[in-house]
Amino acid sequence: MIKDKDEIKFGDKQKQLIRYPFDVTLDVSEGTPRSGKTTGGIMRMARYYAATRDENHLIVGYNQEQAYRLFIDGDGFGLQHIFGDLCVPKRDQHGDHLELYTSNGIRKLYYKGGGKSDSHKAITGMSLGSVVFLEINLLHMDMIQECFRRTFAAKDRYHLADLNPPAPNHPVIKEVFEVQKTRWTHWTIHDNPILTEERKKEIHDTLKKSPYLYARDWEGKRVMPQGVIYSMFSNTDHVINQVEGKPIEMFFVADGGQDDATSCSCNIVTQHVIDNKITYRLNRFANYYHSGKDTGQVKAMSDYAVEIKAFIEWCRNKTGMFFSDIFVDPACKSLREELHKIGLDTSRADNNASDKGVGAGSRIEVGIQRAQSLINDDQFRLVEQDEYGHYSFIQEIGQYVRDANGKPIDDWNDAMDEFRYSVNYFTKNYKL
Repeated sequence: MIKDKDEIKFGDKQKQLIRYPFDVTLDVSEGTPRSGKTTGGIMRMARYYAATRDENHLIVGYNQEQAYRLFIDGDGFGLQHIFGDLCVPKRDQHGDHLELYTSNGIRKLYYKGGGKSDSHKAITGMSLGSVVFLEINLLHMDMIQECFRRTFAAKDRYHLADLNPPAPNHPVIKEVFEVQKTRWTHWTIHDNPILTEERKKEIHDTLKKSPYLYARDWEGKRVMPQGVIYSMFSNTDHVINQVEGKPIEMFFVADGGQDDATSCSCNIVTQHVIDNKITYRLNRFANYYHSGKDTGQVKAMSDYAVEIKAFIEWCRNKTGMFFSDIFVDPACKSLREELHKIGLDTSRADNNASDKGVGAGSRIEVGIQRAQSLINDDQFRLVEQDEYGHYSFIQEIGQYVRDANGKPIDDWNDAMDEFRYSVNYFTKNYKL
């Protein structure tokens, strides 16, 4: 059960969402991060699940972990805490789900990932009463459309979606929002009753460094991603189901932090013959990522080292390849030391410190330009994974922007830094 339930305070926008009648096909909560829209959605769906006549329901996030973390657990305010002893985690032929015991009978809440191109295959043949789309703009369109088809026969058909403001030309707007009978609710950070004025000011002062982020994440507006450093990256064109080409080398790159995120990527270089010429691609195969700031769980570097070792073993077993090296940011000496203690040799990552330029910012630009060139030259791919996927990388690459003076903002760059290090190694060994 939710602890201290007498102290739960809902904002006016959350109360509005919770109390809406279920008289539309799709409710869309669109607005800024930290606006309280997900918490409001959880409470609304708890009300729906207690009353619906349909047995099976779906909660879909970018991956299954996100679906569970955001809606089932919900930082202690999710469905499993609302229903308490009236629910139990289970698994059947359709997958993992939360089984609810209601006055109308058993209700099964399945939670799955929807970011991969073949995600829709996991729900083919299922009959659903409702679907919750978490960060719907990050989900694959085939999965979104299949979800609507799976609810055609529902007795109490309903869908709920939330998202941060996408670009005005994002396909989810025209292909989903404008097609369904949709009720749209706009959210800003001021709709979250738990944020103090001091915390709001901290967020405001960070976002105001970028006009793009200020408009999107403070005002909740749909804006074109001007100033996004890797705007040439496409979730469609640069993402593949499995490694293509001839594998040449596998290496790992890591950057560590405690307040900031610790990120370690598995990178596979592949060889291709295009127009009778040999070329190479950098494939970001998998990603270990943990943010103490985002999760509220700060880990010791020794814990990160153990988890990174498990990640490396997973990649070796998954690929059947040996790795050539583990490159770690030279500034993260503690992580290197902890990895050495558990038997993993490391090398210093190329963080552009030795590149020519006036000031650290100019040196970093060398690596950024290499990465931009790699994407533009069709030499970079993300390889989809169920475990150790790329959710955090995709989140960061959409938020890695420049400030008003043209300098990269440091607030969303943990995976972006080690991505740059991997590009530096690839460029000097396979591209120059």
